[in-house]
Amino acid sequence: MSTPEGSSTPEGDAEGGAPRFRPPVTDPWKGFRGVCAGTLILEAIVVLLALPVVATVGGGVTWLSGLYLVGLAVLMVLGGGVQGKPWAMGYNFALQAALIAGFAVHPAIGAVGLLFSAVWAYLLYLKRDLTERIEQGLLPGQRD
Repeated sequence: MSTPEGSSTPEGDAEGGAPRFRPPVTDPWKGFRGVCAGTLILEAIVVLLALPVVATVGGGVTWLSGLYLVGLAVLMVLGGGVQGKPWAMGYNFALQAALIAGFAVHPAIGAVGLLFSAVWAYLLYLKRDLTERIEQGLLPGQRD
């Protein structure tokens, strides 16, 4: 007893496996990748805006601290283009660890790292929730 390709069988397939649902009409991961890329771009802007803070409030921007901040911002901008890769979330969290390590440059940089780490933790929660909704067939394009 087979069902046509793409049909919804909440009872499960003939082999007794997990329920099968139609794939979503629109790709939900495309939007999620866009949110992650946008978050990285915003984060790069904030890191670059922290340069005057380090220059004024801190001991000044040295070539090491300037290279660290600008390099981190460049890696964030480049990271916006790799969000479709399976290793993208690991890359994002590695950037957060590097930004939190910015406490060595200035406490404000480390604070920005902690703030954006909370944002990325929430995005990880959203990714898990989206995965569960797809598996349960709860997205609008998956229902009859």
